[in-house]
Amino acid sequence: MTDQMPLLEVKNLKMFFPVNKHSRNFVKAVDNVSFSIMKGKTLGLVGESGCGKTTTGKCILRIHKATDGSVVFRGKEILTMSDREFAPLRRRMGMIFQDPYGSLDPRQTAFSAVREVYVEDRENVSQKEADARVGELLVKVGLSEELGKRYPHEMSGGQRQRLGIARALATDPELIICDEPVSALDVSIQAQIINLFMKLQKEENLTYVFVAHDLAVVRHIADVVAVMYLGQIMEMMESVELYRHPMHPYTIALLSAIPIVDYYEEQKRERIVLEGEVPSPIHKPSGCPFHPRCSRATEQCRQLVPELRDVGKGHFVACHEVLRY
Repeated sequence: MTDQMPLLEVKNLKMFFPVNKHSRNFVKAVDNVSFSIMKGKTLGLVGESGCGKTTTGKCILRIHKATDGSVVFRGKEILTMSDREFAPLRRRMGMIFQDPYGSLDPRQTAFSAVREVYVEDRENVSQKEADARVGELLVKVGLSEELGKRYPHEMSGGQRQRLGIARALATDPELIICDEPVSALDVSIQAQIINLFMKLQKEENLTYVFVAHDLAVVRHIADVVAVMYLGQIMEMMESVELYRHPMHPYTIALLSAIPIVDYYEEQKRERIVLEGEVPSPIHKPSGCPFHPRCSRATEQCRQLVPELRDVGKGHFVACHEVLRY
């Protein structure tokens, strides 16, 4: 793999779940999603709950077996690999979960939880070497030696999330899927964890897929932001440009909901309130999935699915109204 090649390329990824064994209906959790990430960068996947963000991450890690599409990691197609072929690459990929407590064994101390991941599949690793490396990882994420002796229930939410990060780092990954890693934390702790992610990225040259529903959080960490709705990407662009010049009506509505610290500016701003509910992924609307809630929808929007196209400078939008100009 060269430096000019993306570390991760996702093309036309689909993940359809059958409603039940006897039904011909499917939940289209991820429907034709494509993006790429360069090494050392962060892609933010944002959208409302149920839009397919987490499922996309799990398909990349093969936790879910994708229905269709392609995932190329380090220049290799991984969806068609056998489990044995994928195993070495799987160690180069990690995941940090939204609920750190649910992903930890309550019977293990913090030190033991990280050590278990570190020694797995590593041959001829001495106990002294393993203990030293685990100690380094705990310190790197901001946990002291004393905290390493504690069990998950004896730790705060922020400390448990730091432990989850240490476990993800134990395999020496290049890519980490971050599944809403700060949504369950207090705002002050969120800032600390985001700063930790950014610090580790610089030190370890890590690549993140950062899943979140809070655009304000993603703004501080993502290089590129992809906005998802009903399993599809509606808009994708470099973070700074997307926040300055959003084009898709859904992105504009989401950004209008971010609070502004300046009281007077907040009073001047128009808040866009979307009407209706998110349609069921089992019975997706025809045409553009967002058209039932879009004030700018036309007959074309109701009939044809808009293609995610580059409208200039790497700004991708899936909207008939935007693409018309």
